[in-house]
Amino acid sequence: MAQRAFTPAPLGGTLLFRTRPRKHLLRRHLVPATVALAAVAGTVSPSVPAERHGPSGGGLSAVIRYTEYGIPHIVAKDYANLGFGTGWAQAADQVCVLADGFVTVRGERSRHFGPDAASDGALSSARTNLSSDLYFRGVRDAGTVERLLRTPAPAGPSREARELMRGWAAGYNAWLRQNRVTDPACAGAEWVRPVSALDVARRAFALAVLGGQGRAVDGITAARPPGAAPVAPADPARTARAARALFAGGGAGTAGGAGRGSADMGSNAVAFSGATTANGRGLLLGNPHYPWHGGRRFWQSQQTIPGELNVSGGSLLGGTAVNIGFTDKVAWSHTVATGVPLNLHQLTLDPSDPTVHLVDGRRERMRKRTVTVPVKDGAPVTRTQWWTRYGPVVTSLGPSLPLPWSATTAYALNDPNAVNLRATDTALGFARARSADEVLGVLRRTQGLPWVNTVAADASGHTVFSQSQVLPRITDELARRCSTPLGAVTYPASGVAVLDGARSGCAPGSDRDAVQPGIFGPSRMPVLEDAPYAVNSNDSAWLTNAERPLTGYERVFGTIGTPRSLRTRGGVEDVAAMAARGRLTVADLQRQQFANRAPAGDLAAADVARACPAVLPDDPRACEVIGRWDRTMDTGSRGALLFDRFWRRLTASVPADALWKVPFSAADPVRTPHTLDTAGPAFATALKGAVTELRAAGIPLDAPLGDHQFVVRGGHRVPVHGGTESLGVWNKTEPVWNAAGGGYTEVAHGTSHVQAVGWDGGRCPVARTLLTYSQSSDPASPHFSDQTSLFSGERWVTARFCEKDILADPRLRVVRVRG
Repeated sequence: MAQRAFTPAPLGGTLLFRTRPRKHLLRRHLVPATVALAAVAGTVSPSVPAERHGPSGGGLSAVIRYTEYGIPHIVAKDYANLGFGTGWAQAADQVCVLADGFVTVRGERSRHFGPDAASDGALSSARTNLSSDLYFRGVRDAGTVERLLRTPAPAGPSREARELMRGWAAGYNAWLRQNRVTDPACAGAEWVRPVSALDVARRAFALAVLGGQGRAVDGITAARPPGAAPVAPADPARTARAARALFAGGGAGTAGGAGRGSADMGSNAVAFSGATTANGRGLLLGNPHYPWHGGRRFWQSQQTIPGELNVSGGSLLGGTAVNIGFTDKVAWSHTVATGVPLNLHQLTLDPSDPTVHLVDGRRERMRKRTVTVPVKDGAPVTRTQWWTRYGPVVTSLGPSLPLPWSATTAYALNDPNAVNLRATDTALGFARARSADEVLGVLRRTQGLPWVNTVAADASGHTVFSQSQVLPRITDELARRCSTPLGAVTYPASGVAVLDGARSGCAPGSDRDAVQPGIFGPSRMPVLEDAPYAVNSNDSAWLTNAERPLTGYERVFGTIGTPRSLRTRGGVEDVAAMAARGRLTVADLQRQQFANRAPAGDLAAADVARACPAVLPDDPRACEVIGRWDRTMDTGSRGALLFDRFWRRLTASVPADALWKVPFSAADPVRTPHTLDTAGPAFATALKGAVTELRAAGIPLDAPLGDHQFVVRGGHRVPVHGGTESLGVWNKTEPVWNAAGGGYTEVAHGTSHVQAVGWDGGRCPVARTLLTYSQSSDPASPHFSDQTSLFSGERWVTARFCEKDILADPRLRVVRVRG
């Protein structure tokens, strides 16, 4: 799809701004002098005094209007200045978290925090600082990101994306110069330092490879040629089971490589077409599930270049553009996809030298990458990494999936996202799109998303779902022809291909419509347009719409005709019923988000209550509590905690296909499997254990959930609703259990940046948003927990997108930052 020519458009129907050589006059002058105009004209409305910050270098500037809950609306004249305002505003809210991430991508964690301490799990799977540093120092020493920045678009980042990075770094640095860090997490720390545009790009690179090289950091940095002792080969059956668990929760899963039940990144998203809504316009509900702490938090803002783009939404920290958001015409969200963004090549080694492998019968020596890491209170550590034509040699994909390097065999990892720095251009394309069809065109043109699906809706009533990922071009035919015996087991089970590295013809091929070699082109990707609903909850694309299932894609994208998660099943039930009912509005999206229905309870609670008296004949109270539970995970739900603790125990000890009496049927995938098998000993053990556990902790069996599922902010308990992945709750909450502290006393990950968006025919979108953990990580900030309290009460923020709404906020605060 060709790049569209964007013409200046009114902001909220009030003003047009000049940003191109052709002069544009104000067509409307309903607001005599808006603060937004100050970004271009250099003035600020006298009715809204601006805080001014002094010169910061580089000649860059922006106007930031803060509305309630600390949400910044950033206006600038071009991309560099927009990046400047964004970097400044992110630093104001999250300087310690950001600074910690920059220590990571510079490979300096061991220098500041010691080599053996746990690493920053936000940006890789490394278990220790030393492992993290060895990997990121290797990236730095090899000039990997510099090469990507020099790659011309469309394979490399555009000029606008590079300008955003340059401006972001300047804005972050300006904030550091002009302000004193008060957050106790890093106040006075020497590792809080200025950054460069290259640092910003390195952080983007780390996120891009999170599902590939980033998943295998320990296996890359620990890879050593074998000694004299024999090395046992990888066991195919065990490796296939581990790979299936590792990738079950989506292509990125966790940085540490956990399966579906503990994956710290997921999401729900649903788009409703105009055929289902009250006014014929589209609706979009986005509900990403991300960590509540650390460097993969979202941060809210509105970014505006008058006449060029105007977008509101959430950005991952350190990001220069809005990742998930909406404009006056279109809204989109992402869900972590099931596509596997890596593959392995099994190397046949020269018997006389395990650092030489054979390709088409010819010897090919591995390349040594020697990396030295400075260490706190110790001598520098030097290690060697081994690289091949396919990528780095790896000896594991996490502790559960070893890949032994023996005298005859080694494994190299291919990660096509290691040459992908295009995600920012995808985000910018969305911000400038005017329809769901243009969103799809952006995906086809930029091909920049490493591990997510996209769901979008527009003001004309159109919708789209697309699994447009950067994936290695592993076709089922290639896997059949080139899989090693290990790959013949792992590929069908998990989508992880293990190809014969001794044959050059077994490398991933290329599609003519792909922007880089070795990946799928957009014509091969699952797409669904204008269905009554399109929903994804981190299962494959197959049941995006249960009445219009998607088929025909390669196994590496995900499965077809296999059991769905309880969250997928419950979500499809809910949204299909909504679509059938019709006349939908944004309020319906809000109700769905916090319905807190537990599909596991609907399927199994009655079975548990019936079987309970035989298991607990002397404890009728426990059976009564489960029987009366309302099957929701609301803060006031009684019995929810008891069922949750029981269900966790049961599902941890019984395989999913052994839980139910009625098995899965591909002909009825939403309603099967069902009818809990209560006859096995694991059922009784789990039920007795849950009752004993709560009583030992002094927790009443019928206590309201919110009394024992909460977070503490400012010394006060804030009740938290929602439920775990295993319960299938749309509003996912993965809390941290601390019986001595009163139950679930913190949230590790779950519902994060939520948006419910529609249109009513006016110039402004109808949008409600919520950032569950709030804007700032600084405990002293007024925006440390204000939205967390809203989340607890199931209340929302009414988005201020148009100028009239921004200027009408009685809490409006204007900051002009300059260079």
